[in-house]
Amino acid sequence: MENEEQKQGAKKPIALNIINSKSKHKGFGSGSIDLNSLSPVIIDQGEARVDIGAMHAKSKVEKGIRFGMDRDEVPNGRQVWIVWVAVDRTAEGQHYAGMTACEMWIDQEARRGWKILADHVNKMDAAMKRKIILDGLGDVEKKALRELLISRNEEWWNASPEEFKQALQTAE
Repeated sequence: MENEEQKQGAKKPIALNIINSKSKHKGFGSGSIDLNSLSPVIIDQGEARVDIGAMHAKSKVEKGIRFGMDRDEVPNGRQVWIVWVAVDRTAEGQHYAGMTACEMWIDQEARRGWKILADHVNKMDAAMKRKIILDGLGDVEKKALRELLISRNEEWWNASPEEFKQALQTAE
């Protein structure tokens, strides 16, 4: 009986609402974000893969890593990229519309890493606004990302704006 009273009397914690287009929430916390059109792609050692865990900084490569903001604390780290890819829906259908790349360095052995969380959040926002920012991404990473996007949905790739496709062109 006491547990039931505690449950009924306990206040629900305030949390960020992440909703989709089907939700009609207009109350407290209504400044919500729809992340349904956004996917995180991890590019590690020339291989690109979708890792939904990255939405909450819990991708496979991030698990168990203690991140800091001093790049010098990760001298033996390897460069890993998170690319936020946004999909847009028009009358003609869906297509890739925005993408932004965020750098991080990870040392698995030392369980240490470097990233700037504010940059990751700002780049996520930019991708949702259909911007294309791939500063620092090399040809190997661009090729891996291009191949992943085409293999995931070639129709979306073909319907994507030329600016999007051009951003993933490489010397190869």
